[in-house]
Amino acid sequence: MEKDSLNRSVEILVIAGSAGSLDVILKMLPRLDVEVNFPIIVVLHRKASYDSSLADLLATRTTIPVVEAEEKDQLRKGVVYLAPADYHLLIESDRSLSLDYSEKIQYSRPCIDVTLENVAEVYKDRAAAILLSGANSDGAKGLKRIKQAGGITAVQNPATAEVSFMPNQALQTAKIDYVLEVDEIAYFINKLSAMTF
Repeated sequence: MEKDSLNRSVEILVIAGSAGSLDVILKMLPRLDVEVNFPIIVVLHRKASYDSSLADLLATRTTIPVVEAEEKDQLRKGVVYLAPADYHLLIESDRSLSLDYSEKIQYSRPCIDVTLENVAEVYKDRAAAILLSGANSDGAKGLKRIKQAGGITAVQNPATAEVSFMPNQALQTAKIDYVLEVDEIAYFINKLSAMTF
């Protein structure tokens, strides 16, 4: 990654993935700056569950607040919002969250593409997204939409991903701005935050 190439202000970051991505997030979270200047949305393929144990697990790795997204939550800078199991996560034009229980897409609910395409529509060139390890093509179309809207796109290096299919599909579908090693992801996010005023 070019160390000084991030020079655009963003208003939201989406981090998404499937198989193999949770370990990456657990390694990245402790290295984030305490004051991140935008909300972070995390969308992971996960089994339907009504407990908040995953949000609790993520919260043990950082002093940044981590919450499971709820209907009508107003997005706040410096908070990590986890898409709940079995719901698509959307953002309204007033920057509030909306949970959608419509059919699964790519066999998934939450679907990464649904969230990314929505974020591209709402935030346009003020959006950034990182796609991590995973076993299907969910997220590739969404990253393409983020890129088309002028946002910043990144994927985990497929060569070091536990499951390379998801980031590989994104690279084949869209012109991705950054291919990141696991130990570069926190730096990338901190740099994005530093450029956001």
